[in-house]
Amino acid sequence: MIGARPGVNADTVAMVDARTRSLESGLLAGVDEILARRLARSRRILEAGAGTGHHLARLLDAVPAATGLATDISVAAVRRAARAHPRMAAVVADTWAGLPLRDGAVDAVLCVFAPRNRDEFARVLTPGGHLVVASPLPDHLAELREATGMIGIQADKHQEIVRAMSGAFSPVAHDVVREQRTLSPDLAADAVLMGPSAHHSTHPQLVEPIEVTVAVEVTTFALTARS
Repeated sequence: MIGARPGVNADTVAMVDARTRSLESGLLAGVDEILARRLARSRRILEAGAGTGHHLARLLDAVPAATGLATDISVAAVRRAARAHPRMAAVVADTWAGLPLRDGAVDAVLCVFAPRNRDEFARVLTPGGHLVVASPLPDHLAELREATGMIGIQADKHQEIVRAMSGAFSPVAHDVVREQRTLSPDLAADAVLMGPSAHHSTHPQLVEPIEVTVAVEVTTFALTARS
């Protein structure tokens, strides 16, 4: 299901292809393992800003009783997400403009490296529902950022997320993935192109493999009130 116009900074087809190759290489497999553990009891799951739907699809693999909906502002990404899993649907939607779901429609919301709208997340969750937010730590892909000039990462992101969600959500768990990965030049290029750095100036192409740090924190929130 398409249903809306893409946003100004929506992922392009090239970005979607790069993200697909990066994630299928296992770059964020550790994050997927945490998501599966934290949402093992969920049955109706929304991933907001889902991109290709990779993370939701892996979660549905791990939780056979669950179904999912992926939303994103990119038509190219939603077309990919719509084919990512048989128990998953996908629709173009802007998280800031409002999610195309009735109140209390899902028992879990997943947000991986994507915009967060506290009030909308609270609205679509059932009482007792959970929000899981994955965000990069300052040293995430630091070696690649230094080599290519990628956009930096906010140092106090976790604290900012907790503050932004307060009033509707309370943090109940905090997990960290930190591991080393060796990227080929092609995968390194994909890691640059899959994110917001792709919207900016061109970046140098590496000619040798590079060892990078994967550093991601996953914060699980419980819904406490609708705003």
